[in-house]
Amino acid sequence: MKKMHKKIGVLMGGFTPERHVSLESGRNIYSKLAASNQYEALPLFLSGSTEAYRIFILPAALLLKDNADDVHDALLHRTKFRAAEALLTAIRQEAASITKNYAKDAIFSPEEVTFSALKERIDFVFIALHGRPGEDGTLQKILEKYDIPYNGSGIATTALTIDKYATNQFLAKKGFQVAQQLLVTQKDWDDDQLITIHTVANLFTYPIIAKPVDDGCSAGVMRIANSAMLTAYASAAFRSKPLMSDEVMQTLGLQVADYIPQQKKILLEALIEKDQAALACLETTTGLLTHIDHNGKTLYELFEPSETVAVDAILSLEEKFLAGEGHNITPARFDHNAKVAAIISKRVKRELANIARVLNIQGYARIDAFVKIYPHQKIEVWIIEINALPAMTPATCIFHQCALNGYTPFDFIHAIIQYGWTKRNFAGSTETLSLDRCIKKSQ
Repeated sequence: MKKMHKKIGVLMGGFTPERHVSLESGRNIYSKLAASNQYEALPLFLSGSTEAYRIFILPAALLLKDNADDVHDALLHRTKFRAAEALLTAIRQEAASITKNYAKDAIFSPEEVTFSALKERIDFVFIALHGRPGEDGTLQKILEKYDIPYNGSGIATTALTIDKYATNQFLAKKGFQVAQQLLVTQKDWDDDQLITIHTVANLFTYPIIAKPVDDGCSAGVMRIANSAMLTAYASAAFRSKPLMSDEVMQTLGLQVADYIPQQKKILLEALIEKDQAALACLETTTGLLTHIDHNGKTLYELFEPSETVAVDAILSLEEKFLAGEGHNITPARFDHNAKVAAIISKRVKRELANIARVLNIQGYARIDAFVKIYPHQKIEVWIIEINALPAMTPATCIFHQCALNGYTPFDFIHAIIQYGWTKRNFAGSTETLSLDRCIKKSQ
């Protein structure tokens, strides 16, 4: 009797600045699952708009497109691609004698599906989206409505961790160390720029960090050196038109390809730096994986932290996720003495596990933090942000980290699916309820 494989829908694409990274993540996950003898993989693409989601099953010709915008264009404006489709049709006809024997389940045309139809086609959704709606509880809520298991954390946790301000304020109340923050809304800025600039000057010492509150990890993150740059950044973030002015781009030192998302609010943070007493201050990123013991308790497996080294002041999206662009050192260089470094690493991982536990992180995640190291192996872990659905591109350092723990890329993806399948993330718990209360207070 033929063994039935679990059918995994790999959902990628979306609308955020990280949609292209999402396509890379989705392709990588799909290829690993499709090459296995345990799963059947179905490539799914989130298109449409932020007001009306549309999910398509992708043929290989679209799955291999250069970027997510090309895929969106091909799905939503098919008449523009009639010439290319005619060429592909001719090739398919020529290869029919081969494909009917060796690729009989191949997908040649995009097919739009509803969530209810998707429920009948797959056993599990692997969310490879980055940012909204995949990391904010929205998609999780829809999948739970249709009783479709998925990877990663549940509704309450993702609804919190998408918001960098709410998350760090929550962690600060729990006793963890975070940078001082200030939320600036477009209304604040429009009502009185001078008062806002004065408030910033009283709270912070330049340089400071400006970033979106809820966009992807590096999109729109900038080091702000003075009030002129702050004014330019606010003008860029609160602009009404898609393009930024030349004056703003010049003030911020942006290139043509650089991008600051349009927003209704921005987040300002104190710059975390090495103080006089510290021996070192390292920027780190650490992946984790969760397991379930025989009593149903969640166990946290923290990987070795990677030290992140940026070309500029802020690590770019390309440096984080694309091959040949970034420089991550795994494990992080906490000390030149291997034994001391191991002691420090153990303490860092213990603190990060506590943070994951407080946030009720499920499945897997990545935590970005600065680690200050003091004499006698004393440490301070300063949280930057929590990424509840980290990128899974081939170059991302989470694969380097899990390899040190004995996981191949497929093993890691398999473990994520197995946890999601077992846990299912559906049942409310006291931890989830406490997160819900925290979210409501922060709004």
